[in-house]
Amino acid sequence: MTRIVRFADDAGTVRTGVADDTGGVRAFPGAPLIAELLRLSGAELRALVDNTVSGPAAAHEEDVLLLPPLDGLMELWAAGVTYERSREARVEESTEQSVYERIYDAERPELFFKAAPWRVVTDGEPIAVRDDSELNVPEPELALVLNRHGETVGYLVADDVSSRSIEGENPLYLPQAKIYAGSAAVSSGIVPAWEIAAPDALDITLVVWRDGEAAVRSATSTAAFHRTPRGLVEHLWRSQPFPDGAVLSTGTGIVPALDFTLRAGDVVEMSIEGVGTLRNPVRAGQAGLDWLVEAIDDPLARRAHRGGSPESDPGSPERSRLPTE
Repeated sequence: MTRIVRFADDAGTVRTGVADDTGGVRAFPGAPLIAELLRLSGAELRALVDNTVSGPAAAHEEDVLLLPPLDGLMELWAAGVTYERSREARVEESTEQSVYERIYDAERPELFFKAAPWRVVTDGEPIAVRDDSELNVPEPELALVLNRHGETVGYLVADDVSSRSIEGENPLYLPQAKIYAGSAAVSSGIVPAWEIAAPDALDITLVVWRDGEAAVRSATSTAAFHRTPRGLVEHLWRSQPFPDGAVLSTGTGIVPALDFTLRAGDVVEMSIEGVGTLRNPVRAGQAGLDWLVEAIDDPLARRAHRGGSPESDPGSPERSRLPTE
């Protein structure tokens, strides 16, 4: 399986390329942005990937710093209440329950802006919970990578980190519940769409590690999706252009019970069959993500904030039973 990646070398030079199963990385000619790749048609992108992966590897993943695969004028958006479990959770937490009952079956889906590229973190980097929120959860989601023409050209694992207490207090608080420092994470490699034969039947798993134990373990499948991904894209593309494409997180079918909230020190691990695994340690408050501003001009600043993977925790007795790709 190949993955389209964005990476920095030891000099801080950022490139994009293709990583293969062995970890070998081949840079695209001309060092284009991910955004520039998404200006191509799906057929043009596939030809570029195929031509690039056929050449010799110039580097290995261990020797470069993998970065979130968003840049340029790309935008990260998300959909809500697209699984029955999501509807149940929203109704359970909200003071305005009928809003979520109606949106579940409505023709128009719930879509909201999630993050600009510079605010997005990737595998090993911290996510965060708000200081003013009492109930916070990870939301594992299949994300569609869309070119400027609205074609789905790839897939990512996404975590739509959310405040249940803020959204539950009033649906109009949705932007505050969803958009803040540390609320958006995606896997580090885009799996091309032509390598996923059945995106409507992918297993999704979530484990939240706390003090070496699995505090949450749950699973679902994209087969439980209530809407079609194509329908979400059609609504997102209405009345607005995306000159550099976009990433659309398609909603979650896993929501922990109301007696669970993320804590600083937790490690969130989510996997989607064939797409990858995303692991992120949890921080409390905005200050834990202030380094993202520095990383805009200095991508190597991210190195100091990588870590928190369960593999490095010898006290995790269930590590061997974690889901694998």
